[in-house]
Amino acid sequence: MLRKFKISIDGKEYLVEMEEIGGTSQANPVPTPERSAPVEVVAPADVSTAVPETKSSVEAGADAMTSPMPGTISRLLVTVGEVVEINQPLMILEAMKMENEIVAGRAGQVTGIHISQGEMVNPGDPLITIS
Repeated sequence: MLRKFKISIDGKEYLVEMEEIGGTSQANPVPTPERSAPVEVVAPADVSTAVPETKSSVEAGADAMTSPMPGTISRLLVTVGEVVEINQPLMILEAMKMENEIVAGRAGQVTGIHISQGEMVNPGDPLITIS
């Protein structure tokens, strides 16, 4: 037996004919979860509260260069005590699968590196101090 339906899609009307196939509707049985075995609860192991080592000899101050974007430090190109020139590459910051060179904003001596290779940084995080 054919049944006719009027369907409206995006404001346009369509006339559809469908054939009804004999049979009865059946309810689908809902599977019941199996019982699980008892589980023994174990107390968590002691967690170390040790403070990680400082990454440089100088704390990051207001004059520290900060990260311009979120990413991961893939390579450090300078060390503490090294003299750098303006626009000299200091590190490589990987963000969105692109390697970005972080360069010195001024000439001077590197007095502190506040991150380590492989560390994730956010915008505004202190990276390096040049005096």
